Amino acid sequence: MKAKLMTLLLSLILTAGPALAQAPPQPPHDPIGEAMFPPELVMQHAQAISLQAEQKTYIREEMRKAQGRFTELQWQLQDAMEALVATLQQEQVNETQALNQLERILDAERQVKTLQITLMVRIKNKLTPEQQARLRQLRPRSGSE
Repeated sequence: MKAKLMTLLLSLILTAGPALAQAPPQPPHDPIGEAMFPPELVMQHAQAISLQAEQKTYIREEMRKAQGRFTELQWQLQDAMEALVATLQQEQVNETQALNQLERILDAERQVKTLQITLMVRIKNKLTPEQQARLRQLRPRSGSE
């Protein structure tokens, strides 16, 4: 029975492989990314969008605050990932311990994403509609556009 199941799984993998290989990978559509402006893009085109001194100061301060928190979260994420890997490498995995470590990882990732969106919302809210329109024009185009 196990041999038949393994044969079936193997044949599914072998037949699905070529079909998957034929489809060219499509870049994922990112509606959030399209609606926001990364700080690097804004600062790179500061002159082109006529970014005012007050706006630059505000953006730099928000970036500075976020960077400190990003570093802290990165350390938390690394520690949680190492703990999960250590748990998973045991002969008998403690399921509760593994899931608790996974929760720590997911929580740190959630905090990183929240911090990223918060930073980009604050930056976007400091830009005028004209500056936003200009940034949309200056944004690098992906292959699908």
